[in-house]
Amino acid sequence: MALLGTVVKPFKAQAYHNGKFIEVTETDFKGKWSVVCFYPADFSRVCPTELEDLQDHYPAFRELGVEVYSVSTDTHFVHKAWHENSEAIRKVTYPMIGDPSHALSKNFEILAEEGGLANRGTFIIDPDGVIQAIEINAKGIARDASILLHKLKAAQYIRNNPGEVCPAKWGRESAAAPKASLDLAGRFKR
Repeated sequence: MALLGTVVKPFKAQAYHNGKFIEVTETDFKGKWSVVCFYPADFSRVCPTELEDLQDHYPAFRELGVEVYSVSTDTHFVHKAWHENSEAIRKVTYPMIGDPSHALSKNFEILAEEGGLANRGTFIIDPDGVIQAIEINAKGIARDASILLHKLKAAQYIRNNPGEVCPAKWGRESAAAPKASLDLAGRFKR
């Protein structure tokens, strides 16, 4: 994807967060790790399962110094109504960004133009505002926050340990990550 390794483009949006409306801009992504999760629509079937799963893992993200943001093309007013009327969404304590103008969805190249809804996309952003990982799923395929958390830990490890790599199953089978080199080619076994 063309966005991988690029700085988040400027934007300004309204969000619903802990009973208040707040403004969120690209500067909110600077100085800390951020995860931005786009989803198609409020009051839908799959989306609340994802947002609730993110909330269940939110304390683990916060322990790593990460802020989570959810985004749909609904307004911040709709997010508030959904928060007040859904048991799953009522639990959410991270910012829920509204993108009715589609500006943010277009900046992240995640807008499904034909329906005017965001695709199901996840972006891991480093403290410099640079996109380090992207995942995009079809409408009916939900994401798993535990997998996202693992990817985030790998991204943080790579940033903090230049020259090292995170091979498949990194952090699960061994704590050590090898240095990147030509000698690594063909050495990893399943």
